[in-house]
Amino acid sequence: VQLQASGGGLVQAGGSMRLSCAVSGLTTADNFMNWFRQTPGKEREFVAGIKWREGSKRYADSVKGRFTISRDASVYTVYLQMNSLKPEDTAVYYCASSAGVITSTAGAGSWGQGTQVTVSS
Repeated sequence: VQLQASGGGLVQAGGSMRLSCAVSGLTTADNFMNWFRQTPGKEREFVAGIKWREGSKRYADSVKGRFTISRDASVYTVYLQMNSLKPEDTAVYYCASSAGVITSTAGAGSWGQGTQVTVSS
């Protein structure tokens, strides 16, 4: 599977932004699509995941209630709607596929290139 993330940029605290991840070459092993983020000097952390076929979702506690993951299977795209953004959400955001539920980079399959999200205070 190939993943292409887009939609990052600069936003003020309290604002919103939507990231997209275009998916191509989906296989039966790509049951879940996930968003991760990483800041310099820190490990890449799980943000949200969605089961591709049935749409069940999971979120990191730090974004629960503010971020929403969704997918549009007709256009093979996964979205991350980010509301009430905080400066601590500043990071490079990555989409990743996985065969099962994951909460860390272990078990991730393919990765897209990152997209920078910067939240100014």
